[in-house]
Amino acid sequence: MKLNAGIITEKLAETKAFYQNVLNFGVTFENDFYVLLHTPNRQAELSFLLPGHPSQQPVFQSRFDGRGVYLTIEVDNVDEEYNRIRALNVPLVVNLRDEPWGDRHFAILDPNGIGVDVVTYRND
Repeated sequence: MKLNAGIITEKLAETKAFYQNVLNFGVTFENDFYVLLHTPNRQAELSFLLPGHPSQQPVFQSRFDGRGVYLTIEVDNVDEEYNRIRALNVPLVVNLRDEPWGDRHFAILDPNGIGVDVVTYRND
């Protein structure tokens, strides 16, 4: 089984640019109303769809309202990612920190208001 999460957004171009330029995602497929992106290692995909597109059924037409969704991206070295993303002048919503349960992470927002948690898990 493979999972592909999808977000319905009017900000298709901005979203594609963010995931490509900030998080190094690649494009698996795109057309004028849909883009399917993949992580650099191609282990996961994320899709974005324009709202109200006539080719889609009603359940896939309503625009995401920007709340209640987050993504976690696990990386080998969160400190390197933090420094790389800070150099891009991407605003942080959570500064780099260690959590008592073992995460070392920081968070940014994508153009849709989705929190993106970038994390390295400690194996203590």
